[in-house]
Amino acid sequence: MSDNRTVVKDFVSAFNANDVRRIMDFFCEDCDSGDLPFAPAAGPNALLGLRELLAMSSEVNWVLHNIAENSEGIVLTERTDRYLVGKEWVEFPVMGTFDVRGGKICGWRDYFGTRKFQGELPG
Repeated sequence: MSDNRTVVKDFVSAFNANDVRRIMDFFCEDCDSGDLPFAPAAGPNALLGLRELLAMSSEVNWVLHNIAENSEGIVLTERTDRYLVGKEWVEFPVMGTFDVRGGKICGWRDYFGTRKFQGELPG
């Protein structure tokens, strides 16, 4: 397995531990990210929504179904992201793209259906 895939697998493990400090350590200072179809963001502030989601989740369980890497070192994941919010598990399918350079995630984009995501979050 490549170092880039190992970085992404370790990142998923940090999510499953709901360890915000460890998660944040994976990112480059100028990381760009985006949950499509929402607007992309750049830098550390781009991850504020992520912190909010983790703060309202008592448990996190990202199930990694498939992982692949292209010849340019971009890592692709097929996942089911699960969050325990209150007493309810919120889950939705996600395709993720990670640009890993020097052991850090410098680009991260997730693709998922907003209807499924918004329909699952508690009101």
